[in-house]
Amino acid sequence: MRWTTSPRSTTGPAPPPAAPGPAAGDHPHREPPRRASRNREATASYLTRLAAAYHLSAAQLLDGLHITTTGTPAAPPATEIHLSNEAARRLSHFTRIPLAHLARALARRPPPAAIGTARAATARWQPAQPVIQPLPACTACTAHRSPHQAVPAWIHPAPGLPRALICTRHQQASSDPRQRTPLKIRAVPELTRAQLTTRRPPTASSLSWASTITTRWYDHHQHLHQRWHTRLHQLTTTNPHLTPGPASPALTCRNLITYPETLTLATALDRLPPHPLTPTQQTAFLHDLAHRLQLPRLAPAGHDLLRQRLTTR
Repeated sequence: MRWTTSPRSTTGPAPPPAAPGPAAGDHPHREPPRRASRNREATASYLTRLAAAYHLSAAQLLDGLHITTTGTPAAPPATEIHLSNEAARRLSHFTRIPLAHLARALARRPPPAAIGTARAATARWQPAQPVIQPLPACTACTAHRSPHQAVPAWIHPAPGLPRALICTRHQQASSDPRQRTPLKIRAVPELTRAQLTTRRPPTASSLSWASTITTRWYDHHQHLHQRWHTRLHQLTTTNPHLTPGPASPALTCRNLITYPETLTLATALDRLPPHPLTPTQQTAFLHDLAHRLQLPRLAPAGHDLLRQRLTTR
């Protein structure tokens, strides 16, 4: 693939940005295709997929748009890139996607001050911490939007839900950036059911409590251990590439395995009054929660995080 403009001169001003020329076999007068981003897609992921359409790297694409970059480029999800306003405008012009639409679709992380206020077309690559790294998106959905390439998309989970991506249409899910491809979840229908039956996301506070509580239960083999162990076995059987390694499937699949119960618990916590529960109220709450979790009974110990949540506010 070549650019329609000549390479930059080292002695004179750079020519204006131009779109890449047509690939072999393309119609000679066809404009560059509109490459729509996935909703909440990481900017580095979108640039990588866009550049791949022209057999370029993301760094080469930015150079062709005359966007000055700093930092070390790397494939997502390990790094993210922050664009100045002028760089975003040039990307919008090149893709023929309105800037407002592009900004809404791409995941927005607070840019460094030097980038956010810069008037020049600049961009900065920065390492992304594992806790905020995007997750691999459904391959079928990505292929539908980019039918001529097999470059994966990396998407940030929706706010207000446990940290996981679940595609109910194609039965794929992911919950850890160390999983390079989504998992097949047809053998675990309760994951899809939990996604479809959530009418209103829980509050951030209740979700944080619920995620912490179910993580503790999972790690300490409490209350729902047998159910979660079965779910892990179903996932590893359906996805044989999940082999033990530096990070075992028991760890990388944890958020996905506990997804239904985390949502159920978060929804229940949202209904708590703004004061500690009396012993009688605690018993009633735990009885109702056990029913919602399909457990015969639920009697957490005094040091259990759920019990602490019920007795404090």
